[in-house]
Amino acid sequence: MIKKLLTKMNLAASALLLIAGFVAVPVAVTAQSNIQENVCKGLQGTGVDSCEDDGGDASFAGLAKKIINIFSIVVGSVSVIMIIVGGFRYVISGGDSNGVSGAKNTIMYAIIGLVIVLFAQIIVKFVLTNTKVN
Repeated sequence: MIKKLLTKMNLAASALLLIAGFVAVPVAVTAQSNIQENVCKGLQGTGVDSCEDDGGDASFAGLAKKIINIFSIVVGSVSVIMIIVGGFRYVISGGDSNGVSGAKNTIMYAIIGLVIVLFAQIIVKFVLTNTKVN
């Protein structure tokens, strides 16, 4: 019974990963060459200032912000995946105390990882704004 359930879950997870792979892989499209310009034209007069051209930020602070943002996205994605894995482990543990504790630990450590990344983001932004590093 459990082997059938595990086989079905593996099949479902494989199908989900296959579909996610097709969705996540960017496809080069040349139908519209400058999407950002067209979006910014549509946002004029709405009060959105994210389309202002700052000329790029080549300073140390700009580089640090980009690195911490990319790192946060990667760790956040991995943490969400690990929370899902922990949930699956919890469901398929079948009441086994070792399986349940392992699943709870997986979920707990994934949440701790998210909290650490959140605080790292806050600390880096605080330090960069208060020290005026260039």
